[in-house]
Amino acid sequence: MTEIPASMVVKLRKITGQGMMDCKNALQEANGDIDKAIQILRKKGLAVLAKRADRETFEGTVITWESDDLRMGGLSVLRCETDFVAKSDDFQDMVKYIRKSIQTSEKEEIDVKNPLEISVDGKTLGDRRTELASKTGEKIELVQKEYRKFYLPRDQPGLIRTYLHFNGKVGAMVEIWTNNDEVATSDVLKQTAFDIAMHIAATKPMALDKNELYECKPEIIEQEKAVYREQVKDKPADMIEKIVEGKMKKFYTESCLLDQLFVKDDSKTVAQVLAESAKQAGGTAKINKFERFDVG
Repeated sequence: MTEIPASMVVKLRKITGQGMMDCKNALQEANGDIDKAIQILRKKGLAVLAKRADRETFEGTVITWESDDLRMGGLSVLRCETDFVAKSDDFQDMVKYIRKSIQTSEKEEIDVKNPLEISVDGKTLGDRRTELASKTGEKIELVQKEYRKFYLPRDQPGLIRTYLHFNGKVGAMVEIWTNNDEVATSDVLKQTAFDIAMHIAATKPMALDKNELYECKPEIIEQEKAVYREQVKDKPADMIEKIVEGKMKKFYTESCLLDQLFVKDDSKTVAQVLAESAKQAGGTAKINKFERFDVG
């Protein structure tokens, strides 16, 4: 067996972040060749991911970020199998790299690239995920559909706010457009935007409004109508559609963000709260889009 000096083990550890024994074993297997040892450690991580591909990942954290000027924001989810790993320093380091990737990557990149291909400090997030899987022995999951970055168009006044629940397992992001920069930068609208992001995290709206729900999720609307028609099938035929229409109004109030009753003041809808806040700031505002992620 090749004798591996401690200095070489330390060097490999600094390069890969893997444990001392893992580095020593990899170097011995590679007969002291650091490049080969790096590939051995990488294969170990890939093997862990492949072996545990069908495992459930119910632990982890939602990751949020917003720029100082509130014109950009990001939201993502990193999952693992156990709470023990989720709280580990290695997992939290990965969280920091994902947050940095949101902060520093080009906006076009977010729309077209798998987040695992984004490079941070010389390594892709995919490579870092593989290393983390090797260290922890768990499935680590970072998927494209749960990696979002919002950015305001150059000439569009507005702001983007994010909210992360205290347990780290639910987060939300909202993009609000205003009629001028003074409204967007007002303290009252900054607070209201944050409160709306918190509302989104709490209520899990399906769409911004009824029109968006019809456009994006028509099958849900038809399913709801079918359920309501079944509930009142014994009523006179001329009453059924009126009853269904009434139930659908309640459904929209519960499911569409602008129509929902605000969690901090259920005497008003979200749309009313935003309009009042913008008026207080001296202008108008509208929600352009939102996102909500949870660990599961």
